[in-house]
This record gives sequence, C-alpha cells and structure tokens, in this order.
Amino acid sequence: MHYVFLDESGDVAPFSGSHFLVVALLGVQSPRPIELHIKRALKTYGASLRSGEMKAAASREKVVVRLLTAIADEPVSVIATIMDKRAMVNPLPDPEALYRWMVVHTTRLVVSRWPRVDMCLDKRYTNKALRYLLEREIRESLVDLHQEVVIIRQEDSIANKLLQAVDYVAWAFFQKYEHGDDCFYRLIADKVIAEEVIAYPINEKAAHPGP
Repeated sequence: MHYVFLDESGDVAPFSGSHFLVVALLGVQSPRPIELHIKRALKTYGASLRSGEMKAAASREKVVVRLLTAIADEPVSVIATIMDKRAMVNPLPDPEALYRWMVVHTTRLVVSRWPRVDMCLDKRYTNKALRYLLEREIRESLVDLHQEVVIIRQEDSIANKLLQAVDYVAWAFFQKYEHGDDCFYRLIADKVIAEEVIAYPINEKAAHPGP
C-alpha cells in the first residue's frame, strides 16, 4: 500500500492572484518518519505559529530548507501537476472545476503507478456536497485504470502532519514556477518522479473529468 498526501499552492482565480496553480503529492510507504519530522519542527518552531500547524508560507527560509531536506532524506516520491493560467481567456464557469480537474489528473498519475493507494487530500471544502463532488469526480476518472484498492480521505491539515509536509513540497514547486526561484525545488528534485506542466485552456472534460 502506498500512502499519498496531496495539497495545492496558488489559486484558481482566472484573472487575478497567481499565474500558476500547483497540485503536489507526497508518496510514502510509511508515514511515520515524515510525521516525526513535522512533530519535531512543531516542537522547535511551533510557538510562533498562530495556526498551530507548519505552513511553508509562514515559515522562515531556514525552516523551509531544513524540512525539505529532511523530507528528501526519506524514501519518498513526489508527483506534481502545474497549471499555467496565463493564457486563460475563457475560464470555466465554476473556478473550482479547475481545481477538481487538477486533482483528478494528478490522481490518475498516482493510480497508474500504484494500484493500491491510500490518498489523503487537504480538506479544501467545509461544504459536504463539494467534498462529495470532488471524490465522485476522482472515482469516475479512475474506472479505466487497473486499481486494487483506492482509499480517498479529505482531512484537516491541522490534524494531519503529512498534509503539513506536502504543503512545503507544493510551495517549493510554486516558487519555481511563479517566481522563477528553484532553490527550494532543488532540495527535493531527486524525489520527483512526475512533473507535468499543463497550459490552459484544458480539454473539454475539464468541467466534468472522466476516463
């Protein structure tokens, strides 16, 4: 069984905010070592964190470097999908459809490699209907792939240390593409097994992903 944890960096806004949306995934066979790295970081730096969780955007540079280095020292795999939104002229009616499309696309990359997957996503939505829609579109997209077990969970990152870890990974990709700064990305580059840049507009299935 592979355990995978997924988070995003950037936003889905069509004409404002970031130029790129990153969906990154951290794959491990044993979550415990990464969990311990985050717990140690929380013990050392947590007193200054208002949110109560490790977040790359709220961390000093040396903290980001230490955590990414520690993650890269473990037997992990990284997959990332990057959407280039700069050519976006006719955005989808529902901006969240772009996020769902990105998650679906990244999930297919995962399941095509590891047919036994326990996947945990950062709980983006408080609305149960939106959480259900995301999971439904993921599952519908996987019907043409060989899969033995695919577990999908959506959890709060405050309670899940691995989601906090993948936040740093997604942030490193975002710095590379949004700001042209790959110094953080290089710390994890050897662990990247798939990195795909997709230019908008995407295909017709974006609003309703599927096989």
